Amino acid sequence: MDTVLEQPIPVTTGTPLLQLQGISKRFTQDIDLAARIANLMGAQNRASVVHAVADVDLEIRPGEVIGVVGESGCGKSTLGRVIAGINPPTEGTVSYQGKPIAQMNAAERRAWGLGVQMIFQNPMASLNPRMRVLDIVGEAPVVHGLVKASQKAEYVGALMRQVGLDPDYAQRYPHQFSGGQRQRIGIARALALKPRLIVCDEAVAALDVSIQAQVLNLFLALRREFDLTYLFISHNLGVVGHVSDRVVIMYLGRIVEVAPTETIFSAPNHPYTQALLSELPTLETTRRAYQPIKGELPSPLAPPPGCAFHPRCPHAMPRCKVEAPLLRTLQTGHTSACHLNDIPS
Repeated sequence: MDTVLEQPIPVTTGTPLLQLQGISKRFTQDIDLAARIANLMGAQNRASVVHAVADVDLEIRPGEVIGVVGESGCGKSTLGRVIAGINPPTEGTVSYQGKPIAQMNAAERRAWGLGVQMIFQNPMASLNPRMRVLDIVGEAPVVHGLVKASQKAEYVGALMRQVGLDPDYAQRYPHQFSGGQRQRIGIARALALKPRLIVCDEAVAALDVSIQAQVLNLFLALRREFDLTYLFISHNLGVVGHVSDRVVIMYLGRIVEVAPTETIFSAPNHPYTQALLSELPTLETTRRAYQPIKGELPSPLAPPPGCAFHPRCPHAMPRCKVEAPLLRTLQTGHTSACHLNDIPS
């Protein structure tokens, strides 16, 4: 397969396929018995609360590819798992095709469960090592009645051909494949349930660069063939820029900027977005000063007050330390959460 990346397809407008309103996700670890006994003696041990996602609003329209970018630990994967229904949100509402999940009947919940699938970062960890590819890919569609058991082998063979694998490999186990082939098996498993939205969680992060290009081209080809919608999670802005229609920048569980891909790369607004872009490698031969983002990502156990990025921001003001900025519309389709936007240019 050619390793030159294809251009993204123009986005389809319309009613949001999936909508997030005020989504927050917190993980709580209660104190153990020893800590409780210590509290009886005057200690002040408390439960640990990880603020993974905080007050996220997002609309995903049919046919588009949304790239979610941020450093490790910013809540990207947790957001993807909330969208896929793996982790329920602590607060907020997830709506699919205009209806909140909590208000759905059994048939509507089934349609949502089948319509939103996920491809995981580590294909070796997400594939059952004791199952053959035939069962890994074909078990779910048979259980859900999409195909008959007698048609499973034919159905799986067709899916394997669509993702670039030989159907004769269906009798093999995951450890008998390369990393790129295992990721294609994960893609086939997601396609087996005929979804409308696929959450790709760092789907090419563990692959060689040449294999990354092949898998990304495969994603775009499948998008055309099946009219798919993608939420593409990655820490690499360069990869996201090749496949996404819109880019969502996350920092410490919050969305700090949303804009069309061209706008993110040509006119980034938030200082964090600008810092991520400055770290991207380029093919330019001119010499440039490399300046990494100063400091480290704060702990989600104790996020800083005000703007979460202010301890690392070169433009931080006193206001940033006490007041969290809200997402503000700069132009159509471009929003950013930064107090610098309140200063007259």
